[in-house]
Amino acid sequence: MQPRSSRNSDETENQSPKGSLRELRRLGGFLRPYRLAIVGAFLALTIAAGTVLVIGQGLRRLVDDGFAAGNTGLLDDALVALLVVVVVLAGATYSRFFLVSWIGERVMADLRKAVFDHTLRLDPAFYETMRIGEVMSRLTADTTLIQAVVGTSASMALRNVLLVSGGLVMLGITSPRLTLLVLVVVPLVLVPILVFGRQVRRLSRESLDRLADVSAYVDESISNIRTVQAFGHEGLDRARFSERVEDTFATSVRRIRARALLTAIVILLVFGAIGIILWIGGRDVISGRLSAGDLSAFVFYSVIVASSVGAISEVIGELQRAAGATERLFELMDVAPAIVAPASPKSLPDRARAQVAFDAVTFRYPSRPEDPALSDFSLEVAPGETVALVGPSGAGKTTVFQLLLRFYDPNSGRLSFDGIDLRDLVPEELRRHVGLVPQEPVIFSADAWENIRYGRTDASDDEVRAAADAASALEFIEALPDGFDTFLGEKGVRLSGGQRQRMAIARAILRDPELLLLDEATSALDAESERAVQSAMTGLMQNRTTLVIAHRLATVIAADRIVVIDEGRIVAEGTHQELIGQGGLYARLAELQFDLEGVSAAAQ
Repeated sequence: MQPRSSRNSDETENQSPKGSLRELRRLGGFLRPYRLAIVGAFLALTIAAGTVLVIGQGLRRLVDDGFAAGNTGLLDDALVALLVVVVVLAGATYSRFFLVSWIGERVMADLRKAVFDHTLRLDPAFYETMRIGEVMSRLTADTTLIQAVVGTSASMALRNVLLVSGGLVMLGITSPRLTLLVLVVVPLVLVPILVFGRQVRRLSRESLDRLADVSAYVDESISNIRTVQAFGHEGLDRARFSERVEDTFATSVRRIRARALLTAIVILLVFGAIGIILWIGGRDVISGRLSAGDLSAFVFYSVIVASSVGAISEVIGELQRAAGATERLFELMDVAPAIVAPASPKSLPDRARAQVAFDAVTFRYPSRPEDPALSDFSLEVAPGETVALVGPSGAGKTTVFQLLLRFYDPNSGRLSFDGIDLRDLVPEELRRHVGLVPQEPVIFSADAWENIRYGRTDASDDEVRAAADAASALEFIEALPDGFDTFLGEKGVRLSGGQRQRMAIARAILRDPELLLLDEATSALDAESERAVQSAMTGLMQNRTTLVIAHRLATVIAADRIVVIDEGRIVAEGTHQELIGQGGLYARLAELQFDLEGVSAAAQ
């Protein structure tokens, strides 16, 4: 699939209307579990349509035998019969409306859960080119369109098809001669429906794409509101947002114009034909070839057929829009995760040894295939060893973490965990033994309990408190207005940088992984926060295999081994003293990165 919402609409335009509506067939798998409800809705719909058609015969009898004959008894009987029909119609309509609405809501809920589940299984490579706002648009706006079709438009379409079919049969019974005129009009009505339907679907797809652009821009701007305001970009962002909204509006206007023109043409043809029918039928009544009741019934059925055909033209527009939404949604669902569980996976013990080995690994990010992130990279980390990764920006340090978490697979070479190739392990099982503390800690829009418990969802309150205490986070959490129950805000805005880091460390402590991946934050902290974070990290790294992307002198000095990476290759390794004594890249990085004065003296 093309990841951007600006996918070439010509491809959509070249598809036939029949082919476009075929997209809706893919919803069958979501409808199948609710077959009984669908059958019930169909029965209610059929009864409702049948009662409407019965009214026409009641009207014929009322005119011929009641009004024309002056029979008040028949008028009374007709009124009673009409009330019975109305009661049946009301009950059937209630059942139809409730059942189809329930089915629509149920299918939308199932569809959203399925799409969300699928997006969680997609690997990070997918999100290198797909904007989050685009995914959100498909998950919300597109599923809402589909819900409207399943819950309303589909039943309306079927109801009107039944009314058209039944109405044509009753027309033929009432007056075959006039019915021929109706049969001439129906194909004339279908032609614009088919012609304009194709255009409506293309514009509907384009409109949804433009709406996705708007959603993505809002998500990006609001998520980075501090940067927007700090640089005074409010005016520019308003202008850019306005431009996107106006583009969406213009596309919607073109779609609305096409639908409005379609509806107008259908109404003109249908009701023009009814006028001609009345003229011809009136002459037949005068000449005695047709009774007044027959003409009344014929006009009634003609109106039913005409209004139903007009409604079908409206519904087809909705179906075309839903077809575009379905196509976009299943386009996302059809993306196969690049990282999948093997057919015959190997298993790890409950407590792994956490021995890590890179063997001649070469890796390129899918979005940057010309630039290798790691080249012939070989590294072994013994169980319980602490290895500090040091190197300039872009050297490949973070890539090491990405591969260990199996967010990606190497292009060549082998990466193993306890002697097992990562590709032979179920990704979820591997990650159960790994803990990650990222450079920019992720704090969710929840309270402190939930944020720390994210490391292990079945942890007790006492275990969460113990983890917070071990991470030097207990004191500041209890000082919050509601303690652990305090809502931490979007992305933890109520916490300082050091507090967010300690929350992330507490989460990792609670997880108790055998392999710890620690990416130290580069942001400057005050002395007190620095000591608290360093103390928490020291406790976290004890008795477990640790790889740390180091930005603090205390971390590299305490490491069992330092590995220097440059341009995806290991250029040196050893202890801090050994590497300082050798000079070279590490000595230069140490002087710049760790802000040392007299690095050589420190080595001594």
